[in-house]
Amino acid sequence: MGGLIPESFIQELLGRLDIVEVIERHVPLKRAGREYQACCPFHDEKTPSFTVSPQKQFYHCFGCGAHGSVIGFAMNYEGLEFVDAVEDLARHAGLTVPREAIRKAQPSAGLYEVMEAAACFYQDQLKTSQEAIDYLKRRGMSGEIAKEFGVGFAPNGWDNLMKHLGKRFGGDGKRPGGDEKKLSLLHRAGLLSEGKSGSYDKFRHRIMFPIHDRRGRVIGFGGRALDDDGPKYLNSPETELFHKGRELYGLYLARKGQAKLQQIIVVEGYMDVAALAQFGFHNCVATLGTATTGDQAELLFRAASEVVYCFDGDEAGRKAAWRALEATLPRLREGRQAKFLFLPDGEDPDTMVRSQGAGVFAALLDAAQPLSEFFFDHFTAAVDMASIDGRAKLVEMARPQVEMIPGGVFHDMMFSRLEALAQHRLLTSRSRAAGGSGKAPIGRKPAQYRTPMRTALAHLVQNPSLAALAGDMNRFSGCDLPGIEIYRELVDFCAKHPNMTTAQLLEIWHEHPARPHLITLASWQFPGEEKLLAQEFRDAVTGIELQWTELQIAHTPKIVDLGPDEKAALLQLQQHRQALIETLQGDQTQTGVSG
Repeated sequence: MGGLIPESFIQELLGRLDIVEVIERHVPLKRAGREYQACCPFHDEKTPSFTVSPQKQFYHCFGCGAHGSVIGFAMNYEGLEFVDAVEDLARHAGLTVPREAIRKAQPSAGLYEVMEAAACFYQDQLKTSQEAIDYLKRRGMSGEIAKEFGVGFAPNGWDNLMKHLGKRFGGDGKRPGGDEKKLSLLHRAGLLSEGKSGSYDKFRHRIMFPIHDRRGRVIGFGGRALDDDGPKYLNSPETELFHKGRELYGLYLARKGQAKLQQIIVVEGYMDVAALAQFGFHNCVATLGTATTGDQAELLFRAASEVVYCFDGDEAGRKAAWRALEATLPRLREGRQAKFLFLPDGEDPDTMVRSQGAGVFAALLDAAQPLSEFFFDHFTAAVDMASIDGRAKLVEMARPQVEMIPGGVFHDMMFSRLEALAQHRLLTSRSRAAGGSGKAPIGRKPAQYRTPMRTALAHLVQNPSLAALAGDMNRFSGCDLPGIEIYRELVDFCAKHPNMTTAQLLEIWHEHPARPHLITLASWQFPGEEKLLAQEFRDAVTGIELQWTELQIAHTPKIVDLGPDEKAALLQLQQHRQALIETLQGDQTQTGVSG
């Protein structure tokens, strides 16, 4: 939630909206009992696994794992940032985001004005610079593509932009330049540098590529030098508007004609993106001089279900590809696919598509290496696969990476492939967490093994009013069972907010480390009758108390070593355990509900 829009407003917004109504604007839903179903809009499927719960105000896809509140749906479906999604939904709900919140959550509007003015200045300068026009012609860039991408030119000189914007915004236009407030904005926008003699233009004698955010606003620039004076490429510094690890060059233009792409191609340079667009590949983006980040990988998958990373085939290109793979692994839920295309030595997308044509490049895309092949080729090339030691080393290196992949078919198949290469049966950390045997109970997945603790937490997430039935928490004094701290915290929270929906609860707990686990529990299916729900929750709580009692008994020294008081305490624990067992057995006999 960014901590910038008041929590009270988020809760009011979620309480005002109906998630079924909002999602139905984009996805046709059909009633299925208490919930609604549809084919998932986030991955291809023939059998509906996408469910929307009006009670929880929460959506979940059992196929690809997509989930969230109405805000999360707007972010994932329309590719919006949190603040933008809140503002859009607020308009539909007839609400106004608090002015103070907007002021804090968004950078000064003046910065956007300055960046747009700078982009226009650079574009005007390109029209009058024969040197820059000749350079772009030599590179093969057409006038249409230059216009589409807003390409411009920063002329030589120390203060051209500063003087121009000083006049534009009412200053005197003299270096160090006019209106001090506007100069401050220029610094904050990353357009000026500071030296011994004062301020000067950061970009000089460069072809300029404006970088847009997802709403099409200019937030930064990339400048390509026309000579050997300074670095070949120079990007805007980090500013209030521009965070290079969270942005992708060309993403706004790639999505302009189509909100959801089938495929998106990631290249390394601005010229690569422009050249590919000129040859018909309008689904290209570039990272901004950094290794691919997790934020960028998530943006890519919001835009398309298949991502193709295109790098040079040399050592540097393969290192960059591996960093992209590491950023991608934790985001590979069902319906998402990543591939890698390595170009011949000495080639980049710009030179290749111009020298060999769109058909050759399209064929290379079709033959791109799946992530799974690149992953295992990388590790098997580094060890001696003919020896036990080498295969053990393979497992040591590869298993932590495989475990980064979200649970699902792809994770399981990657793990099976690792076992096949190692020629040894392995135990995943998820299997160990489920009980240590490597096998889940029949008919249940390890992640859904319903222990009393998980069941109690799931009920609370789905129906906070049940916290009233949790009983006296003092009976868990000293308890160190796994999950007990989050159970205490959730009971306390739900007792104070009994009328909250699942979606509202999870939005408030957005930054909580237990949130991913609670999201999984939010999708569990429970009986619809309130009486059965209440009984199942009580049984789960009784089951937790039984586990705690048995743990205390197990940790009690042998009875021969106990004094009279300690023996009495042990007897009391044993009697309490028996009473708890009888309570559970009686409940199961009456209702058939198992805790």
